[in-house]
Amino acid sequence: MGICRPSRAPQAPRTRAVHLAHDYAFPAGLVWDVVTDFDHLQTVTKGVLAFRNLPSGQLFQGQHINVDVSLFGWMPYQPYEMTVLALDEEHMSFLSSEVGAGVKSWNHSLQVIPQTDGCRVSEQIEIDAGVATPLFSARARYLYRRRHKPRLQILADLYRREEAQEAKTEFRTH
Repeated sequence: MGICRPSRAPQAPRTRAVHLAHDYAFPAGLVWDVVTDFDHLQTVTKGVLAFRNLPSGQLFQGQHINVDVSLFGWMPYQPYEMTVLALDEEHMSFLSSEVGAGVKSWNHSLQVIPQTDGCRVSEQIEIDAGVATPLFSARARYLYRRRHKPRLQILADLYRREEAQEAKTEFRTH
């Protein structure tokens, strides 16, 4: 299937693209599991976004979710929809189409790229929110950058648990 990316059609005048990349000193497969887990989404957005009706577990191709989202958790909740248009486990990439909460179109592509010392999470978000597009694109840049630090903590905790489990298994076999 290949890497999931939004189409390269010309952007509408009010559409803006946000590009982000974060490096992680953890195995790519572990990072992929974290970035595609809705339970971890709750954690990495805490204090900035709050969700109602967010499913649990990993996202999957064709998944369609309807949630209510609140900015900061104290602003009024608004309906929001997300459809996973493509998901490629082999290339650790996905593409989602999202709408709601003032957004006409929010197309999000993400890929986890293995590197010699860990991996890179590369994201592109194409946003159309009409005249509010500049505000929403600035908010998107902030929200996605803010996920990095809590994601590092989740990964460190999971990695320590995996190492401890491996040590127990090795101890039992000797």
